Amino acid sequence: MTTALSVEAEVLAALATVLDPELDQPVTELGFVRSVTIDDTGVQVHLRLPTSFCAPNFAYLMVSDAYDALAGVPDVGQVRVFLDDHHDSDKINNGVADGYVATFGVEAEDSLDELRRTFQRKAHLAAMERCCRSVLSSGAWSIEELPLLELFDLSEGHLKGALLRRREALGLPVNSHARVLVDHDGVPIAESDVALRLRLAAATRVSIEGNAHFCKGLLATRYADTDHGTVVINTRSHP
Repeated sequence: MTTALSVEAEVLAALATVLDPELDQPVTELGFVRSVTIDDTGVQVHLRLPTSFCAPNFAYLMVSDAYDALAGVPDVGQVRVFLDDHHDSDKINNGVADGYVATFGVEAEDSLDELRRTFQRKAHLAAMERCCRSVLSSGAWSIEELPLLELFDLSEGHLKGALLRRREALGLPVNSHARVLVDHDGVPIAESDVALRLRLAAATRVSIEGNAHFCKGLLATRYADTDHGTVVINTRSHP
């Protein structure tokens, strides 16, 4: 028997699928969701960032992804997403209300798609490195054997799950016998290139994790309520 989720749970679950494009973490975990208000007309979400000068293209991507995620919630009603305290808040918020393209134009939309792809590739590289590092540290595989490592060989858990999600986002194979160590097009890495690829992947992972830690610190300095979680207000008169 499946238990129906409350509207609050559905909205928060949808927002949890929205990743900061640079930090590769859900906006809900980063503290970027300031508030959620649900009423009979729909849902209104306010987002925030660590500084007022965070890159506007990153900010726009986050807001538009939140809008799309919430629009997929059944019977949610009207969706409104606002970015607070950013130097381009008005421009971004008005653009979302107008259907995105009005914000930066078609050329900017194309560049945002490429930006999204760039960060998806970085996220995949970091997830791949975490899995490879895990099997190497277990002693079950050597670095010379890594080119033969398949998804089937990875232990079930959050590391493998994260890698599978990153591969799906890029359209890479996720079948059991797909090689783990591949490039952004899914081509297996040659044995002679493994060490270099792992060093690049490790540097990417450290950069992502370091940026995430830094941004969380900035957010906590900017807003005093980051430890209190997202404020959720539901005045809806029907389920």
